Amino acid sequence: MTGRRFPPGDVVVRREVLRGEVWFGCPTICVEDSADLLALYLPPGAEFGFPEGGTFPCGRHPWQTAGHTAWSGHGKLMLQRPGEAHSVDVFWSGEDRAFAGWYFNLQDPFRRTPIGVDTLDHELDLWWPAGADRYVWKDVEMFAQRLTEGRYPGMADAIRGEGDRIAALLDVGRRWWDEGWAHWRPDPSWDGPRLPAGWDTVPC
Repeated sequence: MTGRRFPPGDVVVRREVLRGEVWFGCPTICVEDSADLLALYLPPGAEFGFPEGGTFPCGRHPWQTAGHTAWSGHGKLMLQRPGEAHSVDVFWSGEDRAFAGWYFNLQDPFRRTPIGVDTLDHELDLWWPAGADRYVWKDVEMFAQRLTEGRYPGMADAIRGEGDRIAALLDVGRRWWDEGWAHWRPDPSWDGPRLPAGWDTVPC
């Protein structure tokens, strides 16, 4: 399904779709939506949504089972290029909102919907803390567990391959995103948005 472009400040519903079912949703705020970049901000207090109905052969979303209902902390900025199976997420920490690092989140390439974008988190990630000499892999054991649960049928090699591709680029000093985003600050008027009615019934 093809969706529209979003102007800055609009609410963009980011959903995770697992085996054809909407599994999770959260409202983000559009920072930039251009031909080359979709930048979405997940602010503190953004509501998490979990559909009531569905078969969910791999179980409920782990954030639902853990009782998480909203995003906390400083919020994060998600930088995504069309067609790529990852986002570069920007994190901050502390009262002075200092840059904390780059998080390379492996996921399905985003697909537009009338209310936002659909994707699926792939569990396996890389994290490069601010000031560190090198990145570290994240959730390697959890990714292996998710494979045994059947969450990513036929996708294991592609997911690992995307992680290896990112690692290889970082190893040779490639930076395919604008590092100036580390200094970006959200509009102070942006409060924690809520999901619109029917967010989980819009076709995938």
